[in-house]
Amino acid sequence: MIRLTALLCFVFFLSPLMAQDSLHFPTMGRVVEHDPALSNVLEGSEPLQVIAAGFVWSEGPVWMPEEGNKFGGFLLFSDVPKNTIFKWQEGVGITPWMTPSGYTGVAKYSSEPGSNGLTLDNEGRLVICEHGDRRVSVLTADGGGKMTLADRCDGKRFNSPNDVVVAKNGNVYFTDPWYGLPDKEKDARRETPYCGVYLIKTDGSCELLTDEFTNPNGIGLSPDEKTLYVAQSNGQAPIWKAFDIQANGTIANGRLVLNCKDFDVTLPGAPDGFDVSADGTIFSSGPGGIWIIDPAGKLLGRIETGERTANCTFGGKDGSVLYITADTYICRIQTKTKGRNR
Repeated sequence: MIRLTALLCFVFFLSPLMAQDSLHFPTMGRVVEHDPALSNVLEGSEPLQVIAAGFVWSEGPVWMPEEGNKFGGFLLFSDVPKNTIFKWQEGVGITPWMTPSGYTGVAKYSSEPGSNGLTLDNEGRLVICEHGDRRVSVLTADGGGKMTLADRCDGKRFNSPNDVVVAKNGNVYFTDPWYGLPDKEKDARRETPYCGVYLIKTDGSCELLTDEFTNPNGIGLSPDEKTLYVAQSNGQAPIWKAFDIQANGTIANGRLVLNCKDFDVTLPGAPDGFDVSADGTIFSSGPGGIWIIDPAGKLLGRIETGERTANCTFGGKDGSVLYITADTYICRIQTKTKGRNR
């Protein structure tokens, strides 16, 4: 039997530019336990705090460590329709950090032109999936601007790179659905007939890993980086799959991790962005919030936000706070684990 293990509290609207005392953040949602092992990574009584709100569609959160900062760094995230990356910092609140973030053209482009997935490379630089400019870029150090990592494969432009993860060896893995194109899957600008999962190697070459997904979205690595996970945002096949990573960086032996249709959950949303903890637990957006899945594919529990939830990332001073982008909201919850890189 599913046990509801946290308090459902009120939702309070915050201005995107409002600073807020962390002791007085409003809360929302509830924790739903599917397996007692959930308590190993998350207490059911932990509150889900709303630290900011008022965005159009929040996505791509990444924690930026800042050496010597008494607040332990800051969070960056995308508002895709606003073509802006915002910064949230404890005690300061929200400030715009980069505009434009994903589309630099002069004509109106699409309803989702901005950056989406964000991550850090091994030099601590920000890697950006850009919908409008249809590329994966990196923000170089010391005011050097953006550098394109890849904007095409085999001579054909990407659709709209969505989410990205970087391995310790420098390999960059990302997904490329059509969500950022003006006319979506029917857009005449499409140069590839599929939605791929790609690898950018350290020599700059790009390789298609698989075109089997209709709607590839979130992507992540296991702590030992031997497994690549991919989420599919498809209502008919809302799944997570795992692949073995080969010595050359390519993938093999694809297998199902979890299918949302195996559970009686009729909440909005689908598998989307995620982060993997140091113990291998997957914290992924899914219908109604964040789904918590162990490495064997068992659903441990869910953090119900009640909203279409896009993504999450570990951060905070010791990497144990899970930050969540849930439609118009930015939320956080304290966990008992840490991100795989902490």
